[in-house]
Amino acid sequence: MADYYTLLTNAGIAYETACKAAGTPIKLSQISVGDGGGAVYNPAATDTALKREVWRGPLNALFQDEKNPSWLLAEVTIPPDVGGWYVREAGIWTDTGILYAIVKYPESFKPVLATSGSGKEFYIRSIFETSNASLVTLLIDDTVVKTTRAWVMGYLADELAKLDGKQSVRVATTENIVLSGAQQIDGVAVLSGQRVLAVAQTAAKDNGIYVAANGAWVRSVDANTSARVTPGLTVMVEEGTANADSLWHLVTNGPITLGTTSLSFEMLAGRTGIQAGTYKSLTVDKYGRATAGANPETLAGFGIKDTYTKAEIEAMIAQASALPVGSMVGFPLNKIAPGFLEIDGSVKSIATYPDLAAFLGAAFNQGNEGAGNFRLPESRGEFLRGWDHGRGVDAGRVIGSYQLDEVRAHTHQIALIQTTATAGTGQGAPNGGGVNDNSTIRSTGGAETRPRNLAVLWCIKAWNAPINQGSIDIAALQALAVQATEINRGTAKIATQAFTDAGADDTTIVTPKKLCWGFQILKAANGYVVFPTWLGGLIIQWGYSMIPSGATVVPFPLSYPNACFGIQATPFNVTGAADVIEYTALPTKTGFTAVGVSSGITGAPAQTATNFYWFSIGY
Repeated sequence: MADYYTLLTNAGIAYETACKAAGTPIKLSQISVGDGGGAVYNPAATDTALKREVWRGPLNALFQDEKNPSWLLAEVTIPPDVGGWYVREAGIWTDTGILYAIVKYPESFKPVLATSGSGKEFYIRSIFETSNASLVTLLIDDTVVKTTRAWVMGYLADELAKLDGKQSVRVATTENIVLSGAQQIDGVAVLSGQRVLAVAQTAAKDNGIYVAANGAWVRSVDANTSARVTPGLTVMVEEGTANADSLWHLVTNGPITLGTTSLSFEMLAGRTGIQAGTYKSLTVDKYGRATAGANPETLAGFGIKDTYTKAEIEAMIAQASALPVGSMVGFPLNKIAPGFLEIDGSVKSIATYPDLAAFLGAAFNQGNEGAGNFRLPESRGEFLRGWDHGRGVDAGRVIGSYQLDEVRAHTHQIALIQTTATAGTGQGAPNGGGVNDNSTIRSTGGAETRPRNLAVLWCIKAWNAPINQGSIDIAALQALAVQATEINRGTAKIATQAFTDAGADDTTIVTPKKLCWGFQILKAANGYVVFPTWLGGLIIQWGYSMIPSGATVVPFPLSYPNACFGIQATPFNVTGAADVIEYTALPTKTGFTAVGVSSGITGAPAQTATNFYWFSIGY
C-alpha cells in the first residue's frame, strides 16, 4: 500500500450500497481534518471517526477525474484564521453524518497568524475510488465554501474555452492534409506544438483546430469538445502565403457534435488573392471583401449594354458617310484623296475593292478584264451630264452611256445684192433686184463646241473610312509565316497535353501549365514528389512512423493512382526494441502493413514499439 491513501470506510460502503439499491444519489457535504492524536497512524476501513478531529468545514469541490471516471477528487481550503496544529488525517462525511472515506495525510503543520506569526490558506485534495462515481453529488453551502486559485484558474480556462473567440493559430490549411507529423502548410514549416486550423479536409467532420505533433495530431484543448466548438467560432491565422493575418469563422449551425458534424470554416477578413492597386471593376464577396479586380478598356468589359460597340459604330460611320462608295468628285489637283480612285477606265481587282466592285458591278466591263476584276468608267476629258431619267430633255439615254458631241440644228441667212453693168465702162451699178452669183460661206472656231471650263481630276469613292481596302504589302511578314525551328523565327502551334505527354512532336510549343501538369510536392516529414505526366507520372513518397507491439497499418500521405512498386524501411533508436521491419502483406495503393521483429526471427510477433523511416516508389 502507498504511504498515503484514501479508504472508503465500511460504513461508507454500506451507505453507498443502500443508495444504489434505492436509486438515490450519494450526498457528500463536509470534510474534517485531525492531528491523529499527536502521531501518524494508519487509518482502517472500520473507522467511523477521526482519531482526533481539529477542524471541520464544507467541501469546496467534488468531481470525477478526467482520465479515470471511477476516481473522485474532493477539495477543501482551510482558512488562514484557524490552525496551530498538525494535519495527519482527514475524513469525508455524508449529509447524514456518516464517515464515508478516511484519509492518511502527509504530516503538515497548519499555522495561525495569531500564535504562529505566520498564516496561510491550507489546501487539501483527496482522491478516492468508487464504483458509483456518477451517483455521487456534492452538497455545498455557497455562503461558506471557498475556492482555490488553481480551481478558479481552471474554471476560467474551461469557460473561456467555450467562448467563440479562440487563441490564434500559426497557419490555416489550403488543402486536405494528413493529420500527423511535421509538414509544410501554406508555405510554412509547421513544428510540433504549434496550432493549425484545418479547413479543407476531405471529411469535413475532421476540420477544426489542432496541435501539431511528430505523431498523430490532437485537437487543441479550447476546441476539443462539442461544447467548445460553437457556431460562430472565430480564430486568427498568423502566417502563410495565402492566409497570413486573416480571420476565420465557423459557419456551421448548431447543434454540433464534434467528430460527426461537418464543420465549414470561411475567411471573414484577410487576403483574397487580389493584388494591391487601383481597379475600375471589382468583384466583392458576401463579406464585402474585394476578391477580384480588373481594368477593362471596352464598354463590354464594364457590362454596359445600352450603347453601340466599336464594330457597330464603324459600320454606321461607313454607311452614314457624306460620300458613299460610288460617289464622283472632281479634285482641282493631280492628287487623289484617300478612299478614292481616278475614273480612268482602268481594270481593278474585286478582292482589293469589294465595296466599289459591288456598287459598279459589270456596268463598264468590256469583256477583257479577266477573272476577279472589274472596270472603272472613263471620265478623262469629258463633261458630265445629269441622266434624263424620264424627263424628256435627253430622252433615250442609258445611265452611264457615252454621247458624242453635237451642234444644235440652226439656219444661216445670206443677203444677196444684184448689180447692172454700165455701158462702155464695164462697171456695174447696184441694183436692188439683182443677185450676186459669187457669194461664199466661211467656217470659224475650234474642234469642238464647249463652254468656258476648269479642268479637274474626276475620281470615284472606292472604300469607306476607317477601313482601308487598299493593297497591303505583306512581303515583310512572309518570312515569319514559316514553321518555327531552333534556328528560324516563325509560327508554331501550342501542343496539347497528349502531344506533351507523348514527347514525339517537334513542331509545337509546350506551355508552362502543361509542363507542370500532374506535378505535385509535399515537403514535410511525411511527404511526396509526383512527377508530371509527360515524365511518366512516377511518385516517390517518404515518411516517419512508429509500430507498437503489433502489426500496424501505415498510410501513404498520397494514394498511388495505379500501384506501389516497393517499400524500404529503416528502424532507428532500436535499443531494447525490434530492429527489423517486416511487411505482413504486399503494399496497397493507400499504405502498407508492417510489424517490428528482432533480427533473425522471421515471422515472430512484434517485440516492442519501434520507430522507423520508410521510403516508397510507385506511379
